[in-house]
This record gives sequence, structure tokens and C-alpha cells, in this order.
Amino acid sequence: MIGTMMDSTSVSQADAHDLLVELVETPSVSGEEGDCAERLAAFLEANGRDVWIDDVGNVRAPGNGVLLTSHIDTVPGDVPVELDDGILHGRGSVDAKGPLAAMAVAAVETGASFVGVVGEETNSRGARHLVSDVDEPEFVVNGEPSGWDALTLGYRGYLTGTYSVTVDSVHTSRPEPNAIQYATEWLTSVESAFDTAASDADESSTATSVTVKPVEFDGGLTPDGFATEATVEIQFRIPSGTTAEEIRSVAEAELDAGKLSWNTPIPPTLSSPRTELGRAFRVAIREEGGDPSLLRKTGTSDANLYAEAWDCPVVTYGPGDSSLDHTPEEHIELAEFDRSISVLTAVCEKLEVDA
Repeated sequence: MIGTMMDSTSVSQADAHDLLVELVETPSVSGEEGDCAERLAAFLEANGRDVWIDDVGNVRAPGNGVLLTSHIDTVPGDVPVELDDGILHGRGSVDAKGPLAAMAVAAVETGASFVGVVGEETNSRGARHLVSDVDEPEFVVNGEPSGWDALTLGYRGYLTGTYSVTVDSVHTSRPEPNAIQYATEWLTSVESAFDTAASDADESSTATSVTVKPVEFDGGLTPDGFATEATVEIQFRIPSGTTAEEIRSVAEAELDAGKLSWNTPIPPTLSSPRTELGRAFRVAIREEGGDPSLLRKTGTSDANLYAEAWDCPVVTYGPGDSSLDHTPEEHIELAEFDRSISVLTAVCEKLEVDA
């Protein structure tokens, strides 16, 4: 059963907008979330919530069995903060301070549990700490931009690794491949093995395919001049129905030289739309005048970690256009932000009444 509803406080639209603007105005690149976390905690405390910042920097305000959680951190990038004609521009306005602020307001108004986590854009240290430190909630709503009238049910998983190779030097006129050639040939063969080009046709096919993406390449002569060496940092996105072990097996089968080292993977997740949580969102979106859409995303989020750790419904929801994530054009409409608060509030109230 969901715990007793906490005392709730009504938050004015002006105060909700002020919170969003102040969060966007406060830089919080991954690893530097402290000032923004303090501002978020101050809002919750001013509205009667017990709140603290935990050992890794998460802002935590426990409540009933519905957990609303989004991330405080952003990627780097200076996007000037401007509020013009109901549209707020700024880094993090979409990813994910819009969802974060909407959830903080909804938590105040309903007594839902709230956590603003750190490090989602890098190593998810906030979410990893959270799942190790709290009891399993009854429902989890992860905050990422889906659009106010859509619900994200699935994300691909994430696997990263490093390919490295060292080859004795020969004269460049010789036909024997050097380390750079081995690395590029391996990368090409892995991309071909997963047919990456075919999966790029549209969003839906990408969400169900393995994506191979090199993110860093380094190579050349060793300092002593007696060998060439190369390293490739590589990322794989894992669709539902595929495992990290299967991807590692394919990548390793393409090795002619060199070696691979792997990091801990994040598994894919895909929730059923037929859970009580999914139904509550569909009803709330319709009551707000929308036609609910169900999404599968091509990326990875903290929702993957929650779904892996907890045996409860997990969905992702939040205002904003995710195509603006990490871009210089990042912005959010305040009207959409307002509607998302109404949806979140209705969902939390519905789940509490039905408990």
C-alpha cells in the first residue's frame, strides 16, 4: 500500500515559473550540481517538505509511495537564459530542469516522494546511490522530456568499451597494417556486423536496433618510435531483446588484433502500458485535453537503472521536446510546463486514491 498522504501545499503558477527559471539560471553541469541542488532544496523546504541533500548530492524529500525523480545535472554548453513570449531558453530547460521543476511542484501539491538526482549525463551516480539506499517504491516516474501529452515506456541499454592495439613499427612503404589500420578495420567490421546504417532510417527502427558509436579515437607512434598504437572508445546502445553479452560476443569475434575491455552495462527497459501507472497517465493526459502517445526512446536514462533494481512500474514523463536535448536551441514553452504539472498532479492523486 502507498503510505499516508502527506500535507500538501498549493503552488501558484507564478511560483512554479520562478522555480523553473531559477533552476535554469543556475548552472549545474555534471559534477557541479551543488548550487542548483541547494536552490531546489530551498523550494521544497519553503513549501513544508522535509528535505536533505544526501552523500552524493541528491536532493531528497520522502513522501508517499509514488516516486517522482529527475536529474539536476546538464551537459556543458552556454545557452543564454531568456524568457520571451512564454518560451524559456537556456541549458537544461528541456533536459531536464523542465521535468525536474514540474515534479518538484507536483510533489509539493500531492505529498509524493521526490528526488533530484545528480550525474545522469555521465555515470548516473545519483540514481545508482538511490537504488542502493531506499526501499522500493510502489511507482516510479522518471523525469525526462516526452512532451506533456506523451509517455515514454522504453529505453535502449548502454554498453561502453575500449579497443586497444599495439603493432611493431615497419616502414610506411610496407603493406603490413599498422595499429591505426587495425583499429579502423575493426570498427568498420563491427559496424557492418550490426548493420548500423540500416537502423538509422527512422526513430522507431533505431529504437529496436543496436547502434555502434565511436566517441574517441587516438593513435600514432609510441614515444620510443618502435611501435604504433591505437585506442577507440566505443558505445553500443542495446535494444530490448538483446543483451550486453551478445554485443560483446559479436565485437570480440571481429578482432584480428588487439583487445577489448568493457565497462559495466546498463540493460534496456520496456514497460507495459497496461499497468496502473500507465493507465493513470493516459487518463490524466486525456482529462487535460490531450491524445496520449506511447514512446520508445533511442537513448538511455536513469529509468533503466530503476527498472533493473525495483520490481515496480517505471515510466518516464516530462514537458519539453527531446529533439532539443543538448542543442544550442534548447527551450521550453511555459504552457507545456504548466500542463505537465497538472498531469503529474492528477496521476499522483489518482494513485493515492486507488491505494
